[in-house]
Amino acid sequence: MKKKFIAAGAALLATAFIGQTVSAKTLEDVLKEKGVITEEDYKSVTKVKPIDYKLGKGFTFTSQDEKFQLSLGGRLQVRYTFFDNDQNAAPGSSDVSQWRVRRMKMWMSGHAYTKDLTYKLQVNFADGGSSKLLEDAYLNYKFLNEAQILAGQDKVPFSRQELTSSGAQEFVDRSNATDTFKPGRDVGVMAHGKFCEGLVEYAAGWYNGEGQSQVNRPSVNSNDNAAAARIEFNPLGYMKKSEADLEYSEKPLVSIGADYYYNSFVRGDTNNNVTFYGTSGWMNQGAKFAANENIPVNTWSADLAFKWLGAFAEAEYYWGQADGDVSNIKQRAQGFYAQAGYFIIPKHLEAAFRYSYVDPDRDVANNNRTETQGAISYYFNQHNLKLQADITGIHQQRVSAAARDDMQYRLQAQIIF
Repeated sequence: MKKKFIAAGAALLATAFIGQTVSAKTLEDVLKEKGVITEEDYKSVTKVKPIDYKLGKGFTFTSQDEKFQLSLGGRLQVRYTFFDNDQNAAPGSSDVSQWRVRRMKMWMSGHAYTKDLTYKLQVNFADGGSSKLLEDAYLNYKFLNEAQILAGQDKVPFSRQELTSSGAQEFVDRSNATDTFKPGRDVGVMAHGKFCEGLVEYAAGWYNGEGQSQVNRPSVNSNDNAAAARIEFNPLGYMKKSEADLEYSEKPLVSIGADYYYNSFVRGDTNNNVTFYGTSGWMNQGAKFAANENIPVNTWSADLAFKWLGAFAEAEYYWGQADGDVSNIKQRAQGFYAQAGYFIIPKHLEAAFRYSYVDPDRDVANNNRTETQGAISYYFNQHNLKLQADITGIHQQRVSAAARDDMQYRLQAQIIF
C-alpha cells in the first residue's frame, strides 16, 4: 500500500498541484479519480483529521472521538456601483459613484455531542452597529433525514432565491422582486426534512414575526406570531440551491417549489425587521393603513428552477395581501422575476439575463417598477472566487410625477474561504 502511494504520488505530483490550484482537490482525490487507488483505500487515508481545511467550508477542528466539530469560514464581497439618475429625479439629485463592502461574513458551524446535533453562528460585519449584525444563530437536531427540528434565528422558509445564499447568485445580487417580497430572517422554530434522497423537501416554521434579531414587545404585538411553510419537488434528482450550472450537470435537473407566509403587523411598529414590511418592501411600513391598527398579511410564492449542461434558468412569482382590521383597507401586491444564464466557457465564463416586475399595490395606478438586467461572470473557482458585473435598466412609474428611467452599473469581487 505504501509503495503504491509513493509511486503514484511521484507520477501525479504535477497533476495534483494543478488540481489543488484550480479546484482545491487533494492528492487523494486525484489518485481516486485516476483509478490508482480503490474506494476503500481512499476512505482509509481520508479519515477525519484533527485540523482540516475545505474550500468554501473553512478550517475545521474535530475532537479525537469525533463528537465535537467546529468549522470557521468567511465571505467577502467588495462592490462598485455607478447609479445614473434620470433627468426626472428629484431636484438636487445627482449620479452616484460608490465603493462599498457589501458583505463581510464570518461563520462558525459544526456538531456537538453527536453528529445529529448541529449548530451555526453567522455575523455580517458590513451591518455592524445595527440589529442585523447577527444573521444566523441556531441549533438543529436530526432525528431522521425526513424529520429535523431547528431552533433559533435563520431565514424564514420563503422564496427560493432568498434561500439561495447571497454568495451563490448568478447576478451581483438578488432580484428586486425577491427583495421586495421576502420576509428575511426571524427567530423561532422550524420542522424540516428531505424524502427520497432529496426528491421532496419541506419546511414549516413558527416565528416571532418581528424579523431579524427582534422580539415581540408588550403593548405592541406581544401575542402575534408569524408562520411559514415551503414544499419543494425535485423530480429528476436533488438540486441544491445554487445559481449557475457550475457542475455542468450531465442530466437535466428541475426544481418546483411553493411557499406560504402569514404575519400580523401593527401600523407604526417601526422596530419590525420583516423585510417586505420595511420602507423598501411592498408594504412600506403599512403607510396605507390607519394608525396603530392591526394588519393581517398573507403572502404566497411559487418557483421553478432548471439546470443542464451549463444552462441555468429560474423564475418566481410573488403575491401578497394585507387587510386592515379596523379601516377595512386592502392592499394587494404582486411581482415576479425570470432569469437565465449559460456558460460561454464551461464552468468559468457565464452570461445571464433577468427581468423583474413589482406592483406594490394593484389598486393604485402608475406605481410599477421593472428592472431589465444583463450580467457577465467569471468563476475562477466556482462561487468561492468570482468576478461579476451587471447592468440594470430601472423603469419606475410614479403616481404624481413623470416616470423615471435610471441606469445602474455594478462590479463585484467575491471570495469565500
